[in-house]
Amino acid sequence: MSYIGWLFIALSVVGISLFYFYPMVQAFLLSLKSGMGANLEFVGLDNYARLFKDPTFITALTNTLLYLLIQVPVMIILALIFSVLLNDPTLKFKGFFRTAIFLPCVTSLVAYAVIFKYLFGVDGLVNEALMGLHVIPEPLNWLSDPFLAKITIIIAITWRWTGYNMIFYLSALQNVDKQMYEAAKIDGASAIQQFFFITIPMLKPIILFTSIISTIGTLQLFDEVMNITSGGPGNATLSISMYIYNLSFEYTPDFGYAATVSYVIVILVVILSLIQFRVAGDRN
Repeated sequence: MSYIGWLFIALSVVGISLFYFYPMVQAFLLSLKSGMGANLEFVGLDNYARLFKDPTFITALTNTLLYLLIQVPVMIILALIFSVLLNDPTLKFKGFFRTAIFLPCVTSLVAYAVIFKYLFGVDGLVNEALMGLHVIPEPLNWLSDPFLAKITIIIAITWRWTGYNMIFYLSALQNVDKQMYEAAKIDGASAIQQFFFITIPMLKPIILFTSIISTIGTLQLFDEVMNITSGGPGNATLSISMYIYNLSFEYTPDFGYAATVSYVIVILVVILSLIQFRVAGDRN
């Protein structure tokens, strides 16, 4: 009977509605209000019009999109390469390498961000190593230079999340029929040809999935920016999520405008996800 199926999912439906959809609706209604603290009044779409005149928001949006355009492709490519290498049956110590690459994504966000802050300090290990290799003549101000600070953030989030995506690819590769690779070898296909004409097509659904979740994660970037650079220097690394935090708790509280900025993330997630589905050719 049909109602039995609904009984099985009723608790989940209630939970999702209560903890996901209701807050989303309330956040949208909040975005139509403005005022300091709890003294809010209805202003309609004024907050959304304010976005286009807000230089700080435009800076945060530009920074976040820059992280997205650089970090996500680099991370996906590295994860693919690592997964293929670690799927080699002749490789020794595979368990060690898999654990070592995956370990960063289970470490504390705050702890690893603080470590990166010290590593990329003027007297940090990174500068010492680069000077020891005679790559640079003097220490670089990684956290004080706008360009280098962005590079530091990108390196940090790539280091943390590459192993997370690698596990998805590695799991999918376990289910790829080995006879396909054997047949390709017999036909004279090189390792690179096997990668592009067998591995990539077989992993297409997983690549789409990891691209979407990586996009969502990058658009919500907060911990690294907060703990490594605090959005500086001069908002050079400010992300949208950190700007939402500042609007709510650091500046004069403006929860209505903060909710408006948060809905920009929702809109970007929807648009970019649709683009990725379209590029991947997945009509479902």
